[in-house]
Amino acid sequence: MTVRIVQNNYGKSRVRLIKVARAGEHHDIQDLNLNIALEGDFDDIHITGDNTKCLPTDTMKNTVYALAGQYEGIEEAEAFGQRLASYFLDQNAQVRRVRLDMFENGWKRMKFEGRQHDHSFVKGSRERRTIDLDATRNDMTIEAGVEDLIVLKTTHSGFSGFIKDKYTTLPEVDDRIFATAIKGKWRYMDPSRASEKLWADIRQTILKVFAGHESLSVQHTLYAMGEAVLDKFEAVAEVSFSLPNIHCIPFDVSKFGVDDHYAIFVPTDEPHGLIEARLAR
Repeated sequence: MTVRIVQNNYGKSRVRLIKVARAGEHHDIQDLNLNIALEGDFDDIHITGDNTKCLPTDTMKNTVYALAGQYEGIEEAEAFGQRLASYFLDQNAQVRRVRLDMFENGWKRMKFEGRQHDHSFVKGSRERRTIDLDATRNDMTIEAGVEDLIVLKTTHSGFSGFIKDKYTTLPEVDDRIFATAIKGKWRYMDPSRASEKLWADIRQTILKVFAGHESLSVQHTLYAMGEAVLDKFEAVAEVSFSLPNIHCIPFDVSKFGVDDHYAIFVPTDEPHGLIEARLAR
């Protein structure tokens, strides 16, 4: 029997990097997580145990720290990812493709009596900025995005006119709480356009649409957010969203002799609806 390797890759996962940039007493920090995957001429490693073309994953980890240390100050994650991928390709002829999945944890500077502290921080929310980089010697693509961007609005959202069969119990509603944890990704036309500033502008556009959209469904708002990103940012080739519908169930307090003003709700995490789509021009 002849066996062939259809696809393979290997790398280092969950490489943690905290970098401190010091300017006197004023410090800045960066907190990155990286997953590294290499594809290339690795068949002999699998078939015969010949490791002459195997770059150890421990070396990959060390390369992250070494290249990060070569740059003074805080480097944007997009730029660092491109520099890291290019290094792996330039130094390893056996490597055809480098994939980097990165996310950045946010830290906020502590504030006391209205003044920001120079070198003390508190970790932000669950929200993460993501950068997925795919590089060969001839091409590079970057998808940036956001995960666990938890948002909620208390009105201007409804859901009606849906299919009803003998198992349907969901009532129609024209005013409800809309809560979700936005997971969005967008692919840049040109990797050189990728920047933290552009990422922040796109994130702000998504939030602005969510807040102001007269939502007839989660799908309706998802499309509106994607349409706005593609319309406003020519640097974006396509955008995708994954939106869990975090249900907030009204609780009738009138059973306790309390006037029900449609103000008390029970949030539920599971089960939840999940709405996903990818949009392009």
